[in-house]
Amino acid sequence: MTTQYKIYPYRWVVLAVFMLVNVTIQILWISYAPITGPAAKFYGVSDLQIGLLSMSFMIAFIPLSIPVSWVIDTYGFRLAISIGAIMMGIFGILRGLAGTNYTLVLWSTFGIAAAQPFLLNTWTKVPANWFALEERATAVGLVTLASLVGTALGMVLTPMIMESMAIPTIQLYYGGLAAVSTVLFIVLSRETPPTPPCPPGQEVRALMLDGLKNALTVKVFWFGLAITFVGLGIFNGVTTWVENIIRPRGFTPTDAGTLGALMIAGGVIGAVVLPALSDKYHKRQLFLFISFIGAIPGLIGLTYATSGPLLFVSAFVLGFFLTSAMPVIMQYTAEVTHPTPEGTSNGLIQLFGQASVVFVFFMEALKNSDGSFTPALLAAVGFLILSLFFVSQMKDPQELAQSK
Repeated sequence: MTTQYKIYPYRWVVLAVFMLVNVTIQILWISYAPITGPAAKFYGVSDLQIGLLSMSFMIAFIPLSIPVSWVIDTYGFRLAISIGAIMMGIFGILRGLAGTNYTLVLWSTFGIAAAQPFLLNTWTKVPANWFALEERATAVGLVTLASLVGTALGMVLTPMIMESMAIPTIQLYYGGLAAVSTVLFIVLSRETPPTPPCPPGQEVRALMLDGLKNALTVKVFWFGLAITFVGLGIFNGVTTWVENIIRPRGFTPTDAGTLGALMIAGGVIGAVVLPALSDKYHKRQLFLFISFIGAIPGLIGLTYATSGPLLFVSAFVLGFFLTSAMPVIMQYTAEVTHPTPEGTSNGLIQLFGQASVVFVFFMEALKNSDGSFTPALLAAVGFLILSLFFVSQMKDPQELAQSK
């Protein structure tokens, strides 16, 4: 008997509600970054303590990533994402209700942060269940896009809304949005289509523990982990300290929001264009080279620009190239580690990305006495150059298969 497989239009509904919960958790993650100075005054704490609200997402991710990946691969993405989304909604609302109490805000933020692995570790699992192989990098790119849109909204809206609304009220509205997206996901998502979206073999995965062992024996997978650490480390570092980075050059929180939004806008376009081209030409390594080489001038411009136009163009260029690498890396690692489950390979990639919280701390520690982040940003340029060596070792999946 021949197994039937087909692509269902409903895959776009499932992807859409999945994208929505990713939008909302990113808003919750980044909403304090563009208002670091004003928020520190509001709560009576230091800039570093406000930065901790963003860093808590990376800190919580590290111990939770592997257990959450086991849940995803054992019980499916729908249950896992539902758990994370419910946590996101509850703790998002609680953070808004915390008022001026920084301690309650911090613990509520850790509650939201604990929800994040349930969403991030399913970025390749949802496309694997619903999309054909040649569409999957594009689908992961769209999820990346949603994540970037959420970050951009948090960056732009928060400083604007703060002019007419108290910080706790803003957070309460964000928590309400998270609750709505949770309900929509639970109601509209489905675990699998009626028949598989691809030929037998492309969707079958090993058990998680076997898959984990397999992934860690694949040499090029380790290079993927390394460049993820660098890429997300730089992205998280710049977004976490965006207001602090440009403050010594006379820029305002509104400028920080604009910079963040333009960086994300570049990322949105890059996350659609480059992964789609990667799918079309069946090339992963080439587009990883393009991403990391292109990010270098953007980061240099961000380091030294003293005029608004140059700063904003540099942010756009950095976002376009740096962010577009992530969906390509995720799909690449899912392919080269087959039959490791997508939740496992994706979880390890996200784990190394979130472990880059050490780079976020590193950036703060390296700043000059006048508050300048120039030494840390130049170090980041050096890491991008080092990443090009790692990419040079990452042959395309079909090349690796032929060499076996």
